Amino acid sequence: MSTTLELVLWVIASYIALVVFVLGHYWRYRYDKFGWTTLSTQMYESRLLRWGSPLFHFGMLAVVVGHVVGLLVPKKWTAAVGVTDEMYHVMAVGIGTVAGVAVLVGLILLLLRRRLVGSIFRVTSRMDKVMYLVLGLVILTGMANTVVGNVIGHYDYREGVSIWFRGLFFLDLRPDLMAAAPFTFKAHTLSSLLLFALWPFTRLVHVFSAPVGYLWRPYVLYRSRDTRLGERRGRRGWESVEDGSRVL
Repeated sequence: MSTTLELVLWVIASYIALVVFVLGHYWRYRYDKFGWTTLSTQMYESRLLRWGSPLFHFGMLAVVVGHVVGLLVPKKWTAAVGVTDEMYHVMAVGIGTVAGVAVLVGLILLLLRRRLVGSIFRVTSRMDKVMYLVLGLVILTGMANTVVGNVIGHYDYREGVSIWFRGLFFLDLRPDLMAAAPFTFKAHTLSSLLLFALWPFTRLVHVFSAPVGYLWRPYVLYRSRDTRLGERRGRRGWESVEDGSRVL
């Protein structure tokens, strides 16, 4: 039997974060289309950005793929295609550790850049500062899960957290599974819910931006101002102007 605290943390808070995530994005796109951007600051500094951005984004892509497989794909499905628990364990530890380190190092470089370059720091909103703090907490607790769940405690989150997560979408609520999870998994889940609630009101909305319209956009034509190839143009300001039969 689930307690009131378990229902609040692992059911009510989860649905609140989901509703804010969806409606918040609708509101942002409806009333702040010009603000729907990453607010690029590449023109202010590029050296740290050149290293930090690829590390963070490619590492985060691997992390997202790992979460999709780990949370949405049932354990029996991976077993059916020949992926044993040992194989999954090795991939989770190996790929998860490399991706987590890449994301963490990339985020540190990007935060150093944002803090040390005054012009970039001045355009960082308060909401983005809160987002970076929560994002850092999500990354650290996620890396702690890799250690606790796969190295020290050997907690199989696919038998607990994954079932709880999928149950939210099918109204098969199992808050008791989250209540039984290790502390790092609880902290990671709660910080992730907070990040999802903050998401629509920060620069993270650019994740859902794609230049799809470019596929149908007319070509941009560039033409030379010279009338004939190789013709030497006169000095600007001395062009002749024809007025009827006279040339002024």
